[in-house]
Amino acid sequence: MQELAGAWEALKFGGVMVYPLLCLGALAFVIILDRAVTYRRTLRLSRSLLELVETYDFSWSDLEKQLETLSPANAYRRFLQVIAANREQPAWWVEARAGDEAGSIEKVLGRGLWVLETVVTAAPLMGLLGTITGMMQSFKVIGASSLVAPTQVTAGVAQALIATALGLLIAIVALFGFNFFARTQSHALDRMERLGSRLIDHIRLDQENGGADASARIAAVPGREGRGR
Repeated sequence: MQELAGAWEALKFGGVMVYPLLCLGALAFVIILDRAVTYRRTLRLSRSLLELVETYDFSWSDLEKQLETLSPANAYRRFLQVIAANREQPAWWVEARAGDEAGSIEKVLGRGLWVLETVVTAAPLMGLLGTITGMMQSFKVIGASSLVAPTQVTAGVAQALIATALGLLIAIVALFGFNFFARTQSHALDRMERLGSRLIDHIRLDQENGGADASARIAAVPGREGRGR
């Protein structure tokens, strides 16, 4: 508690810019925490499901059983279920529906990341503004009298340094958070695209085999060859 109290007393020397910077820091922390919880809940993919899709030779019933084990909010379940539920439709139609669902998932995963990106840019600038106001205070004390008050001068310098350091610290934390979540989102979408391609190929193969079986059944009808002539 004494260390926290000492840190708070030190921050007070940073001047008025400390308060908006602390608000930015709190906002960035909330966004990072929210994204961490969301990504952990929605981007979990079991190895058994991954191996099942990668084999190509799987039954749709097995796939549906694997998808049922995932949370309804799971991004992979949402994406793959759209493809599995529409497997009787033409492949191009399924691809369009899958693309729409991927866009919706991307919006959910990217929610709030623009705030982190803004904090990365705004925090150093606000810290720089605190630096300027602190140095202006020091110059004002020096210019107001021929006698220099060391405590007042150092107070302005402290205000400048604290605001700058706080702004850079907040920007660095927000930058690491933004890059991590952006990279995780990109990796997840790439994996969804790859798994979706596997399912679309499976649908095309089923449809080709279904068409070939239908042609064979027509050709096997008695008297079909004679009627064709």
